[in-house]
Amino acid sequence: MSNKGKLYLIPIPIAEDQPVDKHIPKEVFEAVQHVEVFFVENIKTARRYLRKIDRTYPIDDKTFYILNKRSKLDEIKPLLKKHKGATFGVVSEAGCPGIADPGELLVHAAHELGVRVTPLVGPSSILLALIASGKNGQQFTFNGYIAKDRKDRVKEIKRFEQLSRKGVTQIFMETPFRNNHLLEDLLIELENSINLCIACDINGQKEFIRTKSVADWKINPPNINKRPTIFIL
Repeated sequence: MSNKGKLYLIPIPIAEDQPVDKHIPKEVFEAVQHVEVFFVENIKTARRYLRKIDRTYPIDDKTFYILNKRSKLDEIKPLLKKHKGATFGVVSEAGCPGIADPGELLVHAAHELGVRVTPLVGPSSILLALIASGKNGQQFTFNGYIAKDRKDRVKEIKRFEQLSRKGVTQIFMETPFRNNHLLEDLLIELENSINLCIACDINGQKEFIRTKSVADWKINPPNINKRPTIFIL
């Protein structure tokens, strides 16, 4: 290991109703044992996750820093320098850090400072939804969260539709409590013939992944309010 340290990108389950070891490989549990400094979205959640991994995990011996969408690069780099040579870990609230979750700034800083970056295998709702959708996995774009303002959202929906018809799969998401409003807009604005995949509660007991035409979705639209969901065109 470089004397400048090492950074593990630590995945976390995306379904809260499943055992930790069902979707997280044992290699992740082994790597966590070596981490000295954690960067996390929520310290309480992260500590709970570490306890699920190992009831005897020495949490009080570890250092925790908050890493979220408000974090700045010039705040993160000094922390890596402060703990030069340490083994770091980054944990988001669900899935893999750095994909629709904080993490990229820390990784960027690590590369700049010569800290070795090691990604660990774990679930990503975005990739799992894509491979289960039946849509093109050779060319795709993850667009992140769709616009909140309806006028802007409709423009994005129309753009996604055009790109999808050209063979480039479009993946996007919404804050769970606004899912039903987004679905209403999709069913209003999209052509009836286009296929839409709705992937909810991935890896969970109530997992729901279906790809149907907009016309078919209109017959019986699902209630996806407050359910973590990925939309794919």
